[in-house]
Parts: sequence; C-alpha cells; structure tokens
Amino acid sequence: MKVIIIDDERKARNVLNTLIVENHSDITDVFQAEDLVSGVELIKKERPQIVFLDIEMPEYSGMEIIDFIDKEVYDFEIIFVTAYSEYAIKAFQMSAIDYLLKPVSPSQVKLAIEKACKKIGKGDLNEQLLELKRSFTELKFKKIALPFSDGIKFVSIDDIIFIEADGMYSKFFLKKLEVIMVSKPLKHFVPILEGVTNFFRSHRSFLINMNYIKEYIKKDGGYIVMDNEMVVSISNDKKQEFLSLISKI
Repeated sequence: MKVIIIDDERKARNVLNTLIVENHSDITDVFQAEDLVSGVELIKKERPQIVFLDIEMPEYSGMEIIDFIDKEVYDFEIIFVTAYSEYAIKAFQMSAIDYLLKPVSPSQVKLAIEKACKKIGKGDLNEQLLELKRSFTELKFKKIALPFSDGIKFVSIDDIIFIEADGMYSKFFLKKLEVIMVSKPLKHFVPILEGVTNFFRSHRSFLINMNYIKEYIKKDGGYIVMDNEMVVSISNDKKQEFLSLISKI
C-alpha cells in the first residue's frame, strides 16, 4: 500500500512518516511533498491509497486539492492534518472525512489508517471534499454525510426530522417520509448536531429537530409528536429544558 504525506514542514513530515511505518506493516511506500502542487503530481504518478494532507500551507491550502484533481481520480482516502479548531472539527465530522490533530500521536495515526483502509473505494470523496470546502468557505453547515451500507449519503440538515437510536446504528427520519439506517450510534451525532443546529436530545434514544415539533402531549407522562406524525419520547430530566426551549420558538 502506498501513502503520500503533503506538508510544508519537513520535521512534521518526517515524524508522521515514522509513525506511519511503525504502525502499519501493510504500507510499503511512503512519499513526501512539501506543497500541494508537488503533492498532486505525486498522487497522479504513484496512485496512493491514502494521502495525509496538511491544511495550513503557504500558497495553497490543503483544502484546495479539489481544484487540482479531477473527481474521477479520487480513488484514495484523505486524512487531513490540522491544528486544533472547534469549527474545523465540526466541518470534518459533518463531511465524514478523517483528520489528525497536531501534534499527532502514534495511536491517532494507527486508528486513522485503520479507518481509511476500511473506507477506500466506498465513498464519494469528491462530494465529501466539496461539502467540506463549502463549510470552511461559508462558515455554515448545510449538509451532513451519513455512512450507510453502500457508501455515504449527503443529507440536508434541514431535512432531518429526528434521529432514533437502534443499538450501534441510528435511524434518520427525513422529510418525504424517507428513513436512512446509518452505521454509527446516536451518541456519534449528538455532539455534531447539538450546538450548530436546532437539535435537542429529548431522550437517550432520540435526537429531534425542534423545527419539526407538531405537538407536546402532557398525558401518559408526556411525549412529543413530530410533523411526520411519529411519536418520540421525552425523559423526565429533559422536560423542563424542553419546555423552556419551545417557549422561545
């Protein structure tokens, strides 16, 4: 398996190179590039399976790779490398693209490579990159990438009515009565959607979009009816917070 590291800092490249070799025996070749342009040339020449790409580089940001490579060539996985930024982390999570925080650690690198190997060829990287770049450019989150059995589907956040936990999976109930079973637990989506959108965790099994609440029924302990006529639970310890929120809508 081939890997390419694109980073303008030589020391950072060498450290990452060492961690990659030490943590994955299947990687036979690791190539390095000091900027995006030379990195793109390496990608076209070597056809790697994984590319580690720094975001903050002079002249061209790693985010601009989408402007240099035709979408038909995206037969590899990208792992972005970045300094900590709460907004950046949200953007990566929304687009389902992996990332490493600097300074990188051996465990981070090992886990990132394992995840990338499982995803190779299963997702639309071009669409993921487009959504990621749009988020960074507009400083808004409009869509979320949902991994399911056949790949990744992008869904408008505004179209999500509610999400229901189903063991290690999550059911997304959307407008037009569409339901998507996603291969991640509900707890994965709670920190992603809460805080940047109008979502509220009414119960350990439900994350609801407050814009689609039809009714709150007090009898039988209290429950919520959504616009698609489905009923969701609300736990006792969430009722006061919920009532306070809907009073402001």
